[in-house]
Amino acid sequence: MKVVVVLPAYNCAKTLKMTITEIPEEFSGDIVLVDDCSSDETLEVAKECHIKHIIKHNKNLGYGANQKTCYDKALELKADIVIMLHPDYQYSPKLLPQIVKRIVEGADIVLASRMMNGAEAIKKGMPIYKYISNRMLTIFQNFCFRKHLSEYHTGYRGYRKDVLLSIKYQNLSNDFIFDNQIIIEAFSKGFDIQEIYCPARYDDLSSSIRFFRSVKYGCQVIYYTIKQLLLRR
Repeated sequence: MKVVVVLPAYNCAKTLKMTITEIPEEFSGDIVLVDDCSSDETLEVAKECHIKHIIKHNKNLGYGANQKTCYDKALELKADIVIMLHPDYQYSPKLLPQIVKRIVEGADIVLASRMMNGAEAIKKGMPIYKYISNRMLTIFQNFCFRKHLSEYHTGYRGYRKDVLLSIKYQNLSNDFIFDNQIIIEAFSKGFDIQEIYCPARYDDLSSSIRFFRSVKYGCQVIYYTIKQLLLRR
């Protein structure tokens, strides 16, 4: 099965090389990096890393829009499995074989969850307000959808190509809520979502949405969850 790793990149020049270095060699042949009009040297570093497929947005379109370009390119490359990994070195690329193995064995989506060991996430530097909001939103969505996920908000996940072909992701948001919308759509279509544990890193180089953007994101999660429940009824 052909595996394509996609990197939605924005101002990650300081962490990109570390991320690429830890991607297992068997998955290094087809890497797609989409630069969402970074203001740093992300594009130059990507070229230095000899990333095979580099795409640059001429203006900043947003996190969701970045992923849309990533998935379009991955499907164009005839990917059977698409792994989305943030290039800010917050998640370990060394888990790629585990994610691929789960999908080969039957999972449609695999989420690399930081919250399967929440205490460790806090020790690693996860801000308390992010930990609490992550937990509360996850409990809320699990209750609404009758699921048992440990986290809906990870930036490290794998998709079987059927998921991306089935979900009309181009119609979803260009903002951070895009990730959550995909999970909601996957629930509505009955896809099998599994999780693996991913110890996360938190330092000054890790990308993170600010407090007020986090509040906006939380409100959007609640809105789209309730909207999906009303559509079901």
